[in-house]
Order: sequence, then structure tokens, then C-alpha cells
Amino acid sequence: MNRQALIIGGGIGGLCAAIALRQKGVEATVFERVSELKEVGAGLSLWVNAIKALGKLGIREVLQDVSITQISGGLRNAQGKWISGAMPEEAQKRFGAALILMVHRAELHEALLEKLGRDNVRLAADCSSFEQDAEGVTAHFSNGETVRGDFLIGADGINSVIRAKLFGQAKPRYSGYTAWRAVTEYDNPLFRQGASESWGKGARFGIVPMSQGRVYWFATKNAEEGASDAPAGRKREVSACFRGWHEPIEALIETTDERAILRNDIYDRPPLTSWTKGLVTLLGDAAHPMTPNLGQGACQAIEDAVEIADCIAGNKEITAALQAYEARRLRRTNRIVKQSWQVGRMGQLENGFVRSLRDSLIKLIPASAQMKQLEWIIGYEV
Repeated sequence: MNRQALIIGGGIGGLCAAIALRQKGVEATVFERVSELKEVGAGLSLWVNAIKALGKLGIREVLQDVSITQISGGLRNAQGKWISGAMPEEAQKRFGAALILMVHRAELHEALLEKLGRDNVRLAADCSSFEQDAEGVTAHFSNGETVRGDFLIGADGINSVIRAKLFGQAKPRYSGYTAWRAVTEYDNPLFRQGASESWGKGARFGIVPMSQGRVYWFATKNAEEGASDAPAGRKREVSACFRGWHEPIEALIETTDERAILRNDIYDRPPLTSWTKGLVTLLGDAAHPMTPNLGQGACQAIEDAVEIADCIAGNKEITAALQAYEARRLRRTNRIVKQSWQVGRMGQLENGFVRSLRDSLIKLIPASAQMKQLEWIIGYEV
């Protein structure tokens, strides 16, 4: 008899988990609370660790038409002077693959949905609680429906219902800054230099080329939690924040449709010491929500998906399999959560002297050494 997996949450992590489990012979069904499965968001960086994991799911080839390989880039100050730069040759030598694929989140989501099969996703299925016994797990939904499975995976994001039921309610941790993101069409020779991120006084601006003549940009600014948009509107607020920064930042904002600009305060959660209780575990942002400063949120969810399927396939007892999955993933992801938080704090500094010292120290580190510092993250293979 095939094992039955209940996956709560139809985001990237949940869909990847269902694909990976079905490849191992597990009957995995995704339950998503919204009535229309449409992933919102903007650009998404898939580092080489996630690219290789997607290859195991049979997704990598599908992304070729909608992604662009990033082979260069680096860090600048607000005036456009380079603080550090990437070394594509070093990356190719170390990892044997493209360092980053840049995709639109919605396009990756659609590719995953097509790979899984839409019949394996239940929409308008808002999980309100669950209960488990020695034989399995029963999930309860707000419409009164109940579904029984052999185990349950909570892949329902930073405000996970499953996490709250396992470990109690707790507020996420506010980073101290808000972020704007958008994708726009803007063909400019400057973008042939590759991606870049620029650091100023309590603010950052990132520019990332995408396929089909599109550009993904993101911006951050220190702000009070829950602050509303300026009366002049979201676009005018972003433009004012980055007035006087190097080209083509102001022009890029100006070409963007205001309706395309997303705004979110940035949160994570302090790392847990365990994700699993019995036949229930967590995955992706439900387990280890992290700030976006290392570009690893979706990447780690994809890794989780491949590894939980391997553990389920490799253990006769599901409880032992879920414990093995946690043992593989917990230390690594918690370390990335902490490092991503620290990078964000460093990038959002306001004091002029401290920022100048920070930039000078970064310049002293060779690009090859910076790449080596990231090797434990992006050189990982599931």
C-alpha cells in the first residue's frame, strides 16, 4: 500500500515536496487555502544549490526558456563605485555550473504546477487543525472536511498554521526595514554587466536582468514596522528614497508601472530547535523563514523537498524518516537564517563612518575569498 502524504501549502516548497515524493512512489496531495493557485511575487534567484536540486525533480530544463543565467555582478555604493565584484570563472571552476538562474517567481510556480499535475492540488482547502495517532494524521479544514494521511508536511509559510499547532503562536521577528520589488521591461547596456546591489545610508537597491528584456529590481529602507505608503504613492516614495543614486536606478523606477511595485516589511523567525513531532513536520518558510539577503529562501525550500523525499524512501518507519530529514536540514538552515539576518543588518547601516569602514573592509577581501565563504551554502548538493 502506498504511503499518503498531506502537504499543507501550495507554494514553491509544497509543490517541490509533492513532486519529489511522487517520484519516490508516495501519493502526495497539496492542500492550498486560496481558491486560485497563483503565485505572486517578482524576481527569484535560484543559486546553483537549488538549480541542481531542481534538476533532480526534472524541472531545470523547463526553466531554460524563462530564465537567464547570471555570470557576473557585484556590490556598489550609492554613487556606483564598486565595492566588490563577482568572479564567474571562479564560480564555474568551483561549482561546475551556472552560479544563478534568475526567474520570475510566477513562472517557476507554473512550471512546478505543470510538473506535479493540477489534479494533485486541492484548492480552497484552508487547514485549520490536525490530529495524529500511531497510524497517521487527520487534517481538518475550515469547510468541515477532514482528510487522512500517513504523514503531514506543513509548507504553509512564515505564518504557518501547522507550526503554530506544533510549537505555539509567536510573532515573526521584524528586521527593521521594508522592501519594494518589481519587474519591468527595460533594456539598457548597463545591465550587460550583470546583477548588482548598491548600499547607501540605511537603504539598498538591487538590479537583476531577467529573460525577455525584463529587469527585476528590489529596494530596502529602514522603516517603522507596518508603515503605510506615502501620500504621493508607492512609486513616488521609492523614487524619492533613491534620488541621486547612480544610473540607471532613477530611470528604472520611473519606467515601472506603479501597480507592479510590491511592498513588504521584511521578517524572519528565530530558529527552532526541532521541526518535527511524530508524523508531522515542517518545510520551507514554515520551518526556517529567513530574510532575503542571501537569496536562499526558495532555494532552501527546494533542498528540503528533495531531502525529505529521500528520507521517506530510505526508511521503513515514517517517524524515523522525518527525524532523519530534520537531522539533515536543521543545522544548515538555521545557520543560513542567522547569516542572512546579519548580512541585512550590515547592509542597512546608517552611520557614515561605520559604513565607510564596512566598505573598506569588504574591498580588502578578494572575490575568490568571498566565493569561498559562500561555498558551504551554494556548493551544497542534495
